[in-house]
Amino acid sequence: MIRNLNICTLLSLFFAIGNIYAQRSTKPNIIYIYADDLGYGEIEPYGQQKIKTPNLLKLAEKGMTFTQHYASTPVCAPSRAMLMTGKHGGHAYIRGNYELGGFPDSLEGGQMPLPEGTLTIPKMLKQIGYRTAMAGKWGLGMNNTPGSPLRQGFDYYISVLDQKQAHNFYPTHLWENDVRLTLNNPVMDVHKALNPATATDADFDYYIGKEYATDIMAEKALKFISENKEQPFFLYLPFTQPHVSLQAPQEYIDMYKGVFDEKPYYGQQGYASTKYPYATYAAMITYLDAQVGKIMNRISDLGLDENTIIMFSSDNGTTFNGGVNPKFFRSVGDLRGLKMDVFEGGIRVPFIASWPGNISAGVKSDFASAQYDIMATIAAVTGQKIENTDGISLLPTLLGKTDEQQDHDFLYWEYPENGGQIAIRLGKWKAVKLDVRKKGYSRTPWMIFDLENDRKEEHDLAAQHPELIKKFDTIVDHQHQPAHIKEWEFINPKFTKK
Repeated sequence: MIRNLNICTLLSLFFAIGNIYAQRSTKPNIIYIYADDLGYGEIEPYGQQKIKTPNLLKLAEKGMTFTQHYASTPVCAPSRAMLMTGKHGGHAYIRGNYELGGFPDSLEGGQMPLPEGTLTIPKMLKQIGYRTAMAGKWGLGMNNTPGSPLRQGFDYYISVLDQKQAHNFYPTHLWENDVRLTLNNPVMDVHKALNPATATDADFDYYIGKEYATDIMAEKALKFISENKEQPFFLYLPFTQPHVSLQAPQEYIDMYKGVFDEKPYYGQQGYASTKYPYATYAAMITYLDAQVGKIMNRISDLGLDENTIIMFSSDNGTTFNGGVNPKFFRSVGDLRGLKMDVFEGGIRVPFIASWPGNISAGVKSDFASAQYDIMATIAAVTGQKIENTDGISLLPTLLGKTDEQQDHDFLYWEYPENGGQIAIRLGKWKAVKLDVRKKGYSRTPWMIFDLENDRKEEHDLAAQHPELIKKFDTIVDHQHQPAHIKEWEFINPKFTKK
């Protein structure tokens, strides 16, 4: 009797271990690292010459680099919302940076929150047993709203919930699982400008605190990886670099001091002043790269390389303010536009994916894709089906099975801010409409570019292709759904009716 019981127990244990192993083998860990305002050309895998990013170079050497990958919109909050929900700008609930509250701690209100019932990537993964965590900038709702990360599928988070708070890399606090986590930093107005005629070193030191927020968030992320090494996990890392203010740990600034011919920045374009704006900007990107390296090393040290897919991208193109000089660093390469533009420089972003044993090393892909594809891709990676999405799975491309890759009929962007902009990519053709909110849809002409021969978007071919204009109008008519707030509704759905 005892012998039979032991045999039964052993068999049960054997099958339990087998089930756990099978579960692990079919459910890879997923890490998505999201830079903030990092331009297409600001890291070495995409041709950067002045800023060192050795870890991202290593990630690219281990995996696949996409040359035609796009953010879902050219600014922060909507890009993050569309990433999390798999929707493009004509269907997404969040379509702009709708600010609530103010900059002081007492007025912290975040951005418009995601509503209850939203299907997000972490919610999707929790359905099949994933542990989920987020460390970084959220921008989709405060702790006391339906947009809290805990109510949108994350088991754990540490975050700058309000994008306005993220303007300061030495904030007074972070948020950890809806509880305020106080940091050892003074209250700081990073938008206070200095007088160039009287500014001293002490004045610049005003913008330096004691606890760099990303240090803390990165350490919590590493801890999450270690604590969940025995089960499948999803880790979302929307780090805040290199979004201004220009603030970085001194050791990284020292790497670039004296390297560039630069002058102090006194805050005349907003955000914190700094004596070394070029060096500090480069330092922020190299610092970001170092955090990627820490994540990669932890995964390797735990023996999780072949069971972990790491993806890296950016929420939009390079900014134009706060002391940043995109021309000096060739931040978007030779592309047209910056953040807040639907031209290529505002929306084409880096995308690197590594998954040893599954994604071939050192491969480049020119497949045109968007961040609203990531939800469908993760669903395919984990064996799930998802229907209510604007995205397609990129898994065939990642696995080198290009003959099985579904193509987009088109890529679509709607951006209600900065005058109201629309963009569509249809094969090699790119169409852009500007100032739609100001002038009206029918009064704003389409610009049409041949990206195969004109990646700089310099030559408008609209007059030569009236047949394409009809196609673009039809796409907008079919893809635009009315927004839930007036501020984001800038397209008359009956514009094609003559």
